[in-house]
Amino acid sequence: MEIVRSQKKALHNDAVSTFPLYRSAPPLEVRLEDFELFAIDRLRVLKGISDGLSRGKKPEEMEKLVRDMLKANMGHPEASEVVNKDIISHFVLRLVYCRTEDLRKWFLSMETALFRYRFLQLKSAEAQRALMAEFDLPYKAVSNSEFQSMKDNLGQAARSIGQPLPTADAIFYMVPFEEVPELVAGRRVFVHKGHAYVAMNQVVSLVATQFRSHLSKALILTNRKWTSSIREQEKDRLTPIVEALCTSYLGPDYSEPREFAEISIRDIDQIAMSSFPLCMRHLFDKLKEDHHLKHGGRMQLGLFLKGVGLKLDDALAFWKAEFSQKVGAERFDKEYAYSIRHNYGREGKRTDYTPYSCQKIICSAPGVGDHHGCPYRHFSEENLRAALGKMRVNSKAIEDVMDKVRSRHYQLACTLTFEAIHGTSCDAGINHPNQYFSESQKVVQSKNHSTV
Repeated sequence: MEIVRSQKKALHNDAVSTFPLYRSAPPLEVRLEDFELFAIDRLRVLKGISDGLSRGKKPEEMEKLVRDMLKANMGHPEASEVVNKDIISHFVLRLVYCRTEDLRKWFLSMETALFRYRFLQLKSAEAQRALMAEFDLPYKAVSNSEFQSMKDNLGQAARSIGQPLPTADAIFYMVPFEEVPELVAGRRVFVHKGHAYVAMNQVVSLVATQFRSHLSKALILTNRKWTSSIREQEKDRLTPIVEALCTSYLGPDYSEPREFAEISIRDIDQIAMSSFPLCMRHLFDKLKEDHHLKHGGRMQLGLFLKGVGLKLDDALAFWKAEFSQKVGAERFDKEYAYSIRHNYGREGKRTDYTPYSCQKIICSAPGVGDHHGCPYRHFSEENLRAALGKMRVNSKAIEDVMDKVRSRHYQLACTLTFEAIHGTSCDAGINHPNQYFSESQKVVQSKNHSTV
């Protein structure tokens, strides 16, 4: 008997130690570089979950995705430090995402989803029950006599969702039905006298609800601490990192052209038609139409063109050809040429500026007369439909895109646009305008080779 108890205790400790519940911040010293790097690694996992869910991946696909993302991003050279990395990264992102209601909502949903999939990956029902005990849930297992009296009803509920019929040793929990709304809404449980009877293989809904509740309260408290003291105390050290992380771009660097070495002025009109994403296509068209762009538009389009391979001399010639039609060549040389050379690292601090990511473009705030920003976020529905039609996106795809826009999945809307135009899937999703260009050129060149 003592051996059984010690085994259960070991199982409980193992489940909890490898599955942090993030009740309180750990008393750990963290190097500043680890503070940021650990958070970025976890953010890759959460954004992967967000992309997978918004693309409608099936539960089994999501479980594999989460398993692969955790393996790729949350490991550590020292096995003993894996749990510490998990805990540290969670609490860093808590600071990052506690600051506004929208940030809290996103983080809460993604962390709860991560918790759910990790819970499902626990190897046994015993390990799941051990973790349930940590939440001190006030639910009791249905007794054998109760089970027998409801066996037929529980069997009908199981059959309706394609589950095997419950056996005599099956474990069910009786819980207030309002605590498992997703199970009730999906008609996946038997409800009787205000209680839902939740099978052991469905308890993830119970535990995830509790986890979400704890985290939601913790985010509010963290926000209070952040605004009242932490932000000011750490304004020179942590605050810049915390405030930048939620808009961090996590993909490849596009400061230099990648697969496609360079483009020339001679080809730029044709390439814009075939391979520019909507945000850059809009800026390009407005430049051609008005022969001018305000600063935000010049930066967004200019760095994009640099990233796709437009050399400095060609960039100067390209912008001058357009601007001189409105402001004259002399004024262009005096007022605009410097900033173009500056973007290429030839003036000022000689900084090699990087093209804007989707996240940065989405978070921009274009004003009256501006044309930069993300069309999926900043256009009216009427203007967006017209722009998509101009890019020859078919009507069904436009409806799919608009559906994602209404759900504020702007990058997925851009991904669907890419897929509709190019007739191929983009499983990685679009996260950068220069990535869109690169993937588009691969498709275009592949089609050109196949027709030769």
